Amino acid sequence: MTDLRKVSFGVVDLDGLAEAGGRIAALCPAEVKMSPGLRRLNRLTKGAVERALQSEAWGELKQGDAMSLAYPAGVAAEGIDLVKLERRADVADSRKAGASIAKAAGDKAVTLIAEGVARPAEIAMGLVLRSYRYTAQKSQPADVPADASVMCKDPEAATGAFGPLLAQAEGVVFTRDLVSAPANVLTTTTFAEELVALGELGVEVEVLDEPKLVELGMRALLGVGQGSESPSKVVVMRWKGGTGAPLALVGKGVVFDTGGISLKPAAGMEDMTMDMGGAGTVAGVMKAVATRKAKANVTGLVGLVENMPDGRAQRPGDIVKTMKGDTVEIINTDAEGRMVLCDVMWHAQEAEKPAAMVDLATLTGACVIALGHENAAVYSNDDGFAEDFLKAAKAEGEGAWRMPLGEAYDAMLKSDKADFKHVGGRPAGSITAAQFLKRFVKDDVPWIHLDIAGVAQVAADTALAPKGATGWGVMALDRLVRDRFEQE
Repeated sequence: MTDLRKVSFGVVDLDGLAEAGGRIAALCPAEVKMSPGLRRLNRLTKGAVERALQSEAWGELKQGDAMSLAYPAGVAAEGIDLVKLERRADVADSRKAGASIAKAAGDKAVTLIAEGVARPAEIAMGLVLRSYRYTAQKSQPADVPADASVMCKDPEAATGAFGPLLAQAEGVVFTRDLVSAPANVLTTTTFAEELVALGELGVEVEVLDEPKLVELGMRALLGVGQGSESPSKVVVMRWKGGTGAPLALVGKGVVFDTGGISLKPAAGMEDMTMDMGGAGTVAGVMKAVATRKAKANVTGLVGLVENMPDGRAQRPGDIVKTMKGDTVEIINTDAEGRMVLCDVMWHAQEAEKPAAMVDLATLTGACVIALGHENAAVYSNDDGFAEDFLKAAKAEGEGAWRMPLGEAYDAMLKSDKADFKHVGGRPAGSITAAQFLKRFVKDDVPWIHLDIAGVAQVAADTALAPKGATGWGVMALDRLVRDRFEQE
């Protein structure tokens, strides 16, 4: 896994500011009331800090934005970054401030003056997440960004608050690494090996290979991968930190998606290395809950396949029987994700008897058309469960929007030859996909389906990530575990 920037918390060292290397960052409220650290920094720079804070450009900055002073006189640091942040800023602005510091610092060491602010740990969280870079496949991978030292009022409290946040960050980075890896590196086999390694954290990991999947009757999942040389697998990860039935997290893990016989256009197909984003998020959540030793039972299940065109590949018009026993007419082999999920979801309910279930998938282009890259689509059969997730996502700054389900959409999935077909046409494409999956949810199981096609990987920087894999959903689902399923 990509190494995270190391962060330490300490008391404010006014005498050490002059000799601090790398970059110095300082948090400044909008009213320009200087803290002792800022006053010392201003004296060292012969008033440069005060002049910057009184400038028109400073007044135009938003909360969490930074203004940089390059090679200031009076200090050894090569730059000073002044970040606008109110003393009691909320979580989102605090993390944004940390991200602004990381962007300005690059791989340089950071000395952060954070005296008087309410959330130094959240600022450090933003700093760590925005420092991420995926360089594992470069001939000369980048060095780990240098350490950050956070000067604050209560270092012991900040260190304690940062512990669970760092566990979340490790889960997010694990997901980003998995989603960023090319398909010749992250095969179904190597993906499974990455998940087996979670055993070092106390996660029980079981790998179901093709003979076992045949025995279980997972013909829908096996049909997707039958044109690939990479063997299909299902990996089950169990974190047993509490009592009672677990929360089941189910992820689509298509390590590469050509579309199969219904071949995708060549332009942009290279991005289909991210079609395992749902499984990547599940893996990241499992790492987060295990790292922080969550007092809850959580089971992650991922279906790992590759969708390739071949003489053995599944064809449009084929009819397959799912593990549940329903027959499904295949209309378009590029709508493969729901066929993976339906078998893994059914197995999750049969084998794990969960208290609730969430599935995640980069499932439909229709979701991107509907919601763009700002929100994941949220579908659910349980209003209370959905509301709990939406609250968790909002608290963590991860965009999510509730979408409708309804029996009227079932008519679009009627088949003349099988129990139903798996594609309902272009209208309401994300909804009919969710409606298909709902058929594989037992009546007494609270369930959420998250279509993350627009948010798993993006083409522009976000608040907490450079362009590319975002790790969306790890923080929201970890908070959902903490708020709804964790025991005192």
